[in-house]
Amino acid sequence: MPNLLHRPFGTRGEVHRITPESAGWRYVGFSLHRLRAGDSAEEATGDREAILVIIEGKARITGGGEDFGLMGDRMDVFEKSPPHAAYIPRDADWSAVAETDCTLAVCTAPAAAGCDYRAQRLGPDGITLTERGRGTNTRHINNIAMEDRPVADRLLVTEVFTPAGHWSSFPSHRHDEDDFPRITYLEETYYHRLNPASGFGVQRVYTDDRQLDETMAVHDHDVVCVPRGHHPCGAPYGFEMYYLNVMAGPLRKWRFVPAPEAQWIMERDA
Repeated sequence: MPNLLHRPFGTRGEVHRITPESAGWRYVGFSLHRLRAGDSAEEATGDREAILVIIEGKARITGGGEDFGLMGDRMDVFEKSPPHAAYIPRDADWSAVAETDCTLAVCTAPAAAGCDYRAQRLGPDGITLTERGRGTNTRHINNIAMEDRPVADRLLVTEVFTPAGHWSSFPSHRHDEDDFPRITYLEETYYHRLNPASGFGVQRVYTDDRQLDETMAVHDHDVVCVPRGHHPCGAPYGFEMYYLNVMAGPLRKWRFVPAPEAQWIMERDA
């Protein structure tokens, strides 16, 4: 069975570290830091680019020669306000010092030598909560760095809020072939939060031939890796779901193919 579901390995400091080597893929890296006031985190990007997302809390951020000052203003992720985020280029250092209890996500991917993306703020300015889907497929999106924002070499990052009793990343779809413009190859991680935190959600990852077919109960602060296949998730009645998506591949474009059994839903809702 593939190791798709990752539980946090602590409650303070770095609690997740997913690398291409540990995930068995080529592009996406993800780490999560749960900091208390006064705690710090720092890293060198090397040959990778990074997007820092303050999930909740406040921290002083520097990186890539820029002092971003105090960042963060939502103290609970389920406030749904646009997140504070920053892009850090390859061959740079970054550091974060928590001003309050703070949850910091670090999203990384390889960046080509010579690419000229500079360290910059990516939010909250330029991010607007938008609605997607209809009925019990309705969810709300904070696009932090999707392809309409030319701010990174390979990284695509977005937040999704799924109301209780709704489905998300649905209709089921995949982006696991390098065949643009029909479909793009993008590895993906899901960092999950639940409201209330004692709740749970469900995520399935499956291929058309069912050679990969895993259904997982996800809890607060869990991470799911999606190396290939379709990957819908659901929030049971009573439990609101949040997730931070990180995607990367050879081309910074998001093109997907729906699951055969769900294509009629996508055609109806087009």
